[in-house]
Amino acid sequence: MLRIKNVHKSFGKNEVLKGIDLSIDKGDVVVILGASGSGKTTLLRCINFLEKADQGKASFGEVDLDLHQAGKKEIQSVRKKLGFVFQNYNLFHNKTALENVTLGLTVGRKMPREMAEEIGRKALNKVGLSDRYDYYPQQLSGGQQQRVGIARAVALNPDIILFDEPTSALDPELIGEVLGVMKKIAREGTTMLVVTHEMSFAQDVANRVIFMDQGVIVEEGSPREIFSNPKEERTKQFLRRILPEYTYTI
Repeated sequence: MLRIKNVHKSFGKNEVLKGIDLSIDKGDVVVILGASGSGKTTLLRCINFLEKADQGKASFGEVDLDLHQAGKKEIQSVRKKLGFVFQNYNLFHNKTALENVTLGLTVGRKMPREMAEEIGRKALNKVGLSDRYDYYPQQLSGGQQQRVGIARAVALNPDIILFDEPTSALDPELIGEVLGVMKKIAREGTTMLVVTHEMSFAQDVANRVIFMDQGVIVEEGSPREIFSNPKEERTKQFLRRILPEYTYTI
């Protein structure tokens, strides 16, 4: 479904991605872990062309392209296959929840308004906001705003949804409601690539976990392999700091 190879990205003299290879198959829930500055978010943004990679190849289904040289039409065709959930919601504050969800359908895909609104209501129902169609972002909690962001991605019916630390801007008591929605759509078969610090989500839902550090993939495997028996010392150091109650096979 998605294959990327040898992705590089620098900001000035700071090389953030140093040759990333990654593959995702239909139905995968892949979680990327790593300390701040390890390149996780930059990788997602390069995949979705929110940042232009300096180098790298990608295959999205039957579409092959150069991540650095892709043209506007190629980028648009790829973005139709991807949903993106941002850290800070990225909602339009002058539009209701339903309008935020349907905008990508009516403007981006030229869908008739009535059809878009039907899809939008179903997406908001899926994330537990059936009573918030006409609410503006300022009338919603942070968790509800992020659920609107997830509904917006779901409404596009993408091949893959990319999540960029979707709970990082939330108060602790609101994190659970967003993770619950993510678990629900994952168990419905949605293909997901998730950057997160939520270890419980990675352990409970992911079928593959990737650990990144300093712009490279240090280690990847099943949640059991990564959390119970990591092979690389850098992975062990990270997990000991994040999950001090755990011990690891040496």
